[in-house]
Amino acid sequence: MAAAITTLSVEEVEDRANASLIQNLQGQVAGLNIGTDSEQPGADSTIILRGVGTINGTIEPLFVVDGIPVDEDGFRSISQNDIASYNILKDAAATSIYGNRGANGVIVITTKSGNYSGDGNYNIQQVQGDREEIRRKIREINTTPRTDKPLYIIDGVPVDEETFNSLNSDEISDLKILKDPYLTAVYGSKGKNGVVIINTNKIIVHKHNIDNEEDVNSLQEIKPNAKIQIDQEDYESFEENEFENPAIAPLSTFSIDVDNASYTNVRRFLNNGQTVPKDAVRIEEMINFFKYQYPQPTGDEPFSINTEYSDAPWNKKHKLLKIGLKGVDIPTQDLPASNFVFLIDVSGSMNSSNKLPLLKESMKLLVNQMREEDRIAIVVYAGAAGLVLPSTSGAEKSKIIAALDELESGGSTAGGAGIELAYKTAQENFIKKGNNCVILATDGDFNVGASSNGDMQTLIEEKRKSGVFLTCLGYGMGNYKDSKMEILADKGNGNYAYIDTMQEADRFLQKEFKGSMYAIAKDVKIQIEFNPKHVQSYRLIGYENRKLRDEDFANDAIDAGELGSGHTVTALYEIIPVGVNSNFFTPTPELKYSQPNAVAGNYSDELATIKFRHKKPDEDVSKETVKVIPNVAVPLYNASGDFKFAAAVAWFGLKLRDSELIQNKESDAIKKLAKEGLYNDPEDYRAEFIRLVNRVE
Repeated sequence: MAAAITTLSVEEVEDRANASLIQNLQGQVAGLNIGTDSEQPGADSTIILRGVGTINGTIEPLFVVDGIPVDEDGFRSISQNDIASYNILKDAAATSIYGNRGANGVIVITTKSGNYSGDGNYNIQQVQGDREEIRRKIREINTTPRTDKPLYIIDGVPVDEETFNSLNSDEISDLKILKDPYLTAVYGSKGKNGVVIINTNKIIVHKHNIDNEEDVNSLQEIKPNAKIQIDQEDYESFEENEFENPAIAPLSTFSIDVDNASYTNVRRFLNNGQTVPKDAVRIEEMINFFKYQYPQPTGDEPFSINTEYSDAPWNKKHKLLKIGLKGVDIPTQDLPASNFVFLIDVSGSMNSSNKLPLLKESMKLLVNQMREEDRIAIVVYAGAAGLVLPSTSGAEKSKIIAALDELESGGSTAGGAGIELAYKTAQENFIKKGNNCVILATDGDFNVGASSNGDMQTLIEEKRKSGVFLTCLGYGMGNYKDSKMEILADKGNGNYAYIDTMQEADRFLQKEFKGSMYAIAKDVKIQIEFNPKHVQSYRLIGYENRKLRDEDFANDAIDAGELGSGHTVTALYEIIPVGVNSNFFTPTPELKYSQPNAVAGNYSDELATIKFRHKKPDEDVSKETVKVIPNVAVPLYNASGDFKFAAAVAWFGLKLRDSELIQNKESDAIKKLAKEGLYNDPEDYRAEFIRLVNRVE
C-alpha cells in the first residue's frame, strides 16, 4: 500500500490566528481532528487521527519530536515558533515502524534546532553542525555489520538503508544516535540495534523502511508544500458530456447515481501525493459524496424533488441548474429485516494492511448494527469459493465477528465462483418483503474463471432477477480494479463505495448505514425537457456512464439506479441562456426536408419540465412524477450554501479532468466558492474538501 503521509512546513500554519500548536494543525491534515473534552473555553484538546484510531480502544496518536518519543504533555509544551515541519503518519507508514504504538497514527515534529532531547529517559549521542564529526559518525554507522543495522529516520520519517547511504553528509544539520533498551517499547524490534535520527538542511520525505516489498515499490516520494500536477493520461476513458441544442435534442435522460467511490479514491490520491488519473474522476460521485439539506418528502412519496437555478461560477454568462432528490428517512425500528451475505475476497492480492485487515474491521461496524431479525452469512473466495458462516441471526454478533477474525488471505481469485455461491446462499435465506443483499468486499482483481468486465456484467444482470441486490466495497490500491467494481454495483442494483480508512468505513457502513444498505426506490430515472424559448444549449455535468436513450425512460425493462433511506442525490446542468454569445453553442443546421419543432403554446415562465420514474424495491412497474421548473434565476451571491458547495465540487472535478468546457480553473476561485458553502459540516468533510483543492495547482 502507499503509506498515508502528510507533510506540512511551518509556513503553512504560521499565519493562522491560533496561538496553539495543536489548534494550528486543525484542517491542515487529512483525518486529523482537534476537539475539546468539554464545552468550556480553554479546555484541553483531544487529538484524533481519523481512520486509524477506531481499531484500538485508545485514540491518542504517538508523538515524536526530533526522533524522540514524547508524551502528550511534552508535545503540548513545544512552542509554535520552534517548529520547522510536521509529518503525519497513518496506516502502514505508522505501524510498519512504530508497531502497535503507531496504530492510532504518529505526529512527527522536526524543530528548527533539531536538538530536542525529551525528558532524559534515552541515551542520546548528538552531533550538531560539526561536518567532520558528522562524516565520522556516518562512516562508523556504515561499517556496522548488516545484522546489527539500526533504524534510520530522516526528517522524522523512517527510511531504508539505501536512502540513508545516498544522503549527502553536507545536507545533514543534526545527527542523533539513540541506544537504549527502552527503544524497543516504541520502535519494536526495528529499534533493538538503536535508532539513527538525522535532520537535514531541507525537509525531505523519503521512501519508508517497510518490510513488504510490494508496499515499498508502491510508495511515492512526497515533496513538502509541492502542488500536484494534473495528470493528462487517458485510460479506460469516457467522453465528457457536450452541450446540446434543445431544438435538436429537447430531452436529456439519465439514471440517478448515489455512488461516491470516485471522491474517496480522488481523496486518497491527493492525500498520498499522487497524480489523479483523469478518468478516476466521476464528477457526479464527487458531488454525491456530500449531503445536502433537502426537505423530507411529504405524503406517500418516496423522495422529495428540489431545484435551484443560478449563475455558473466558472462562466458568469452561463447558468447552473441544480436538481436534488431526498429519500424518505425510515426509522431504524421500522426497517425491514435484512438478509446479508458478506462475499469476501481472501485471495493473495488482499494481503496488504489496507485490504483484508481493514476489511475485517470495517465489516464489524456493520455486524454491530444488526438486530435479532437480521441475518448474516459469510462466503469467501480465493482459488475457490466456500461458505465459512451459514446464515446467522444478528443477535449472535460474537459468532459472526469470530468468523471474520479467522479469515486469512492467499491464493488466486475466483470472483465468479464466489458471486455464484453468494447469490445461492442469499436466495436460500431470502426474506420476502425484506432487504436481501450480497455485500462484495474486494480489490476487484478477479483472475480465475469468469473474470472480464463483460463476463461479470452478464453474470450480475442474470443474478439481479432473483431480487437480491449487490453492494460493492472496494479496498486497497496499486492493483485496484475500479472499472469492474463500478460495473458490478451498477448492474447489481446496489451501491459502490471505496473504503480506504476506518474513517470512511464508519461513514458508509455506520453513519450512513440506512442510505447505503436499505433501498426505498429502485430504477430511478430522470428525464428533463428544456424550453428552447429560454435555453439555447444545455449539458449534464457528469453521469456520462449513466445516460439513457430517451425511449428507455418509460421502458421498465431498463435498469437504473437505486435511492436509499435518507439518501440525497444531486445533478447539475450547465445552461447557455437564449441571447448569450458562446463558443460552446452549436446552432441548428439548415434542413431541406424538415424543420425543428417549434414551441407549441405559451410557456414563457417555464425553464424546463422534469419527469421522474421509480419502482418500489419489490415491484416491477414504475410510477411517474412530473415537476415544472420556473424560469427564475437568483444571483450566485443569493444562492444557497448547498448550491455554492455543489458547484465548487463540480468545478474542482472539471479541473481535475482538465475539461475543455471551462476556461477558469483557478483553485483560489474554487476554494472561495466552497467556503461560502462551508456550513452544516459536523464531520468536517467540506473543510477537508477545501484542503484537497489547495493541493492542486
